[in-house]
Amino acid sequence: MKKGTIILLNGVSSSGKSTLAKELVAALDGYFHLSVDDFDRLIEKMETRGTDHLIPVPTETFFHRTVAMFSDQGINLIVDHVLHDGETTRDCLDVLLDHPVCFVGVHCPVEELEKRERMRGDRTIGQARAQLAYVHRQESYDVEVDTHGGGAAESIIRRICEGEFTGLRETSETLSPRS
Repeated sequence: MKKGTIILLNGVSSSGKSTLAKELVAALDGYFHLSVDDFDRLIEKMETRGTDHLIPVPTETFFHRTVAMFSDQGINLIVDHVLHDGETTRDCLDVLLDHPVCFVGVHCPVEELEKRERMRGDRTIGQARAQLAYVHRQESYDVEVDTHGGGAAESIIRRICEGEFTGLRETSETLSPRS
């Protein structure tokens, strides 16, 4: 069975990944949106936070394997993610390296990120700025977009039509191996 294509949107909080994912789902037949935020809410429902009744594995570990499982079954996904630290990035790369992943860097000016954080009201002001210290630092993307302007979805769709994605592999090669 042919693996499903994964469009992996990586960007800081409030960069526009979820909005972009919705645009892509509307424009691309046979693609489904899967968000790490939605997945984290699922894990929270299973746990009893504030007690010892917790799942002792980072949410991202389960998330990456779920993405791979869908792809293995031929399902195309648009994945909304924040590769916020070395452990998360390494796990994502290790799990998805042999899958067809179009690795997308989602950018937005800091001033706009902070404006979006204030407008949303459910984010810590400055969270996106803090995440910029890691997110995008060493990634090699198949395509990079800026959600503050227009045309981000169209750029990704063009890249999907071209096929042959190498950003995830190139990023993996630039990271040091796990210790």
